[in-house]
Amino acid sequence: MAVTRTRRKLGIRIARLRERKGWTQQELADDADMHQTYLCGVENGRRNCTVDVLDRIAEALGKDVGDLFKP
Repeated sequence: MAVTRTRRKLGIRIARLRERKGWTQQELADDADMHQTYLCGVENGRRNCTVDVLDRIAEALGKDVGDLFKP
């Protein structure tokens, strides 16, 4: 599956929010109840995740889902 521009931007935003918290991918994955390799795919834009997954990531980061799409 090709990496789309939107998924790539979303992944970069999630990675930046995670890094601001000083978390590893494993720490965010644990808090969001997912495998670290899945989160890696999201951050790299390779995964086309569901709204439910985005909600879990946002909640773990202490953000609203809409915040994941803000520059």
